[in-house]
Amino acid sequence: MRAESSGSPTPRLDYWLSVLVARGGSDLLLVPGVPACIRLANDLRNLEDHPLTPAAIEDAVVPALTQYAAQLYRDTGIADSSYRVHGLGRFRINLHHQRGVAAATIRALPTRIPTLADLHLPPGVEQLARLTHGLVLIGGRAGSGKTTTLAALVNEINQREARHIVTIEDPLEYEHVHVRSVVEQVEIGIDAPDFPTALRAALRQAPDVLVVGEMRDPETMRIAVAAAETGHLVLSTLHTTDVASTISRISDSFPGERQNTIRQELAMALEAVLMQILLPCRLGGRVPAAELLMVSYGARNHVRRNALQHLHQEITMTKNKGSFTLEESLANLVRQELVEREEALIHARHPDDLESLLRT
Repeated sequence: MRAESSGSPTPRLDYWLSVLVARGGSDLLLVPGVPACIRLANDLRNLEDHPLTPAAIEDAVVPALTQYAAQLYRDTGIADSSYRVHGLGRFRINLHHQRGVAAATIRALPTRIPTLADLHLPPGVEQLARLTHGLVLIGGRAGSGKTTTLAALVNEINQREARHIVTIEDPLEYEHVHVRSVVEQVEIGIDAPDFPTALRAALRQAPDVLVVGEMRDPETMRIAVAAAETGHLVLSTLHTTDVASTISRISDSFPGERQNTIRQELAMALEAVLMQILLPCRLGGRVPAAELLMVSYGARNHVRRNALQHLHQEITMTKNKGSFTLEESLANLVRQELVEREEALIHARHPDDLESLLRT
């Protein structure tokens, strides 16, 4: 087992979180000038009558941060941390500043790792858990469920394969138990100071699968690409909006004189790019739509030449390898009566393609 990562108990915060869990809420919002409130589906409910002050928020939240996160908050005014309440569950804290004073958003983390089927992801996503090497990127906007999809893929590997899996996360959100695989989970600020240091160390631990919670800097990207080139399966996420921008985000993070080299390396290492968005579900909550590019010879050439505008066509040309478009995913959600037709059309990048699919 990894070392405990929770901070010190704070009675007021723990009370708010107990109400959050009891009512089935997703987030606790602490903002100066309004009472503490929780998010229930698409609604906000106050927990108290009196408004919070910045000092009250810091008094309740700072003691719950890890030592690393507390120092980061003092230095930068923003920090993420995991927090455990015995008998209640685990939570992800984001303490930050708005209008120059403290505010916080605290999310209840699921106690059970969802399966890919639970997430209603297209069946083709499952093939990513069967890859043995290469780089798999999951792109999407903040809050699009990338971390949850990543955890579901790790769980799929863990249930089926005897592999050594090392995850590097900031903060750690889903806790994996050993099933068929051996899973080590490294939390930034607790087990390692930063992503590059953790990733370099992980490569010395004979991993089969490396999971990088998010690639935020060029050094992490460089090491991850090199690891994928040398036979490891590397899974990671990026804040992006489509398949092309997910790939360009990596090369564009490097100085101009390095970009051509990193594109050549990326073309060799890349195995798949999954892009996902979340839409309102007719049954309540939200459901993901996705686009998947399984990288083949043509896509590698487009990456090398930085001709990423051709990747959508490459997706349509490699359906036999498991690729599928966002419009195909949206059409399936409409046919399953999970998403309204109008909602799907709003999110389609090629509405005419979606209309054509829905007519067939």
